[in-house]
Amino acid sequence: MENLISGIHHVTAIASDPQRNVNFYTQVLGLRLVKKTINFDAPNVYHFYFGTEKGSPGTILTFFPFKAAARGRRGLGEMTFTSFSIPERSLDFWKDRLSSLNIVHSDTISRFGEQLVRFTDHDGMGLELVAAKGDDRKGWSGGSIPEDMAIKGFFGATLNVRDSKPTAAVLTEVLNYSLIDKIQDNRFRYGIAGKPGETIDLVVADPDSRSIQSAGSVHHLAFRTKNETQQLRIQGILHDFGLQVTEVKDRNYFKSIYFREPGGILFEVATDEPGFLIDESSEGLGNALKLPEWAEPQRAQIEKQLEPIQVNYDVRWKE
Repeated sequence: MENLISGIHHVTAIASDPQRNVNFYTQVLGLRLVKKTINFDAPNVYHFYFGTEKGSPGTILTFFPFKAAARGRRGLGEMTFTSFSIPERSLDFWKDRLSSLNIVHSDTISRFGEQLVRFTDHDGMGLELVAAKGDDRKGWSGGSIPEDMAIKGFFGATLNVRDSKPTAAVLTEVLNYSLIDKIQDNRFRYGIAGKPGETIDLVVADPDSRSIQSAGSVHHLAFRTKNETQQLRIQGILHDFGLQVTEVKDRNYFKSIYFREPGGILFEVATDEPGFLIDESSEGLGNALKLPEWAEPQRAQIEKQLEPIQVNYDVRWKE
């Protein structure tokens, strides 16, 4: 089958306080706020996109920040850890940085021949930094992290499921993934071409550890496809596989379809096109509140409902 999927497009999560969300991901992780817009389904809530310089597919972590949201609980039926790729020799730099900012983190973990550090953000969202081999992507040097230490984009995602087989069938029979390796019978790694930015780990979890989705939870995992033509082909394959899939939704910067895999996790397939430069220059990304055309007539009302956000890439984070 032609490879219609080329890895992870983006990850979307839920946060609490919008300013603390911006501060953590710009000041601690050194990501760029590449787009500041709204939740299309709840226009009184921001939608932040963090990534590398131009917000290329495979680098974007997005958030819906609901200020009053309680903390969620990681567990069964959820994407529990979002893994970023960092330069192979930068792990000590990152461990020292996290320690200096009073962010509790694991010791070095070895997994499938690579080393990583695990921690959570201020809302309890699970994060990993993987010292990845063979990642030739460039990190963003415009923040507080030197380019040779900067995050390059996603490494992969960890999904907690009761039974790996039904989810694995979707990965292998619909999304062009293959089993790469496993650790005993509870962690299975899937990939496409074996590159950072596509890795999916299925972890068989305790059935009593059901997740509660709220602040710190991943809302959905988006896979990337080149264009709308390929997306429609994937939509048809999903239908034929027996999965309920949405109509194509226009998200301004990409087109999307959504479906739930058998383990209950919400998946999206998003197009690489058109990208984040359609309404801002590369230099100006993330500076202005960008609204979809249908929301522009309500701009004044929307702006009144949104808390003003300040972006400062200098390290001022306080836990």
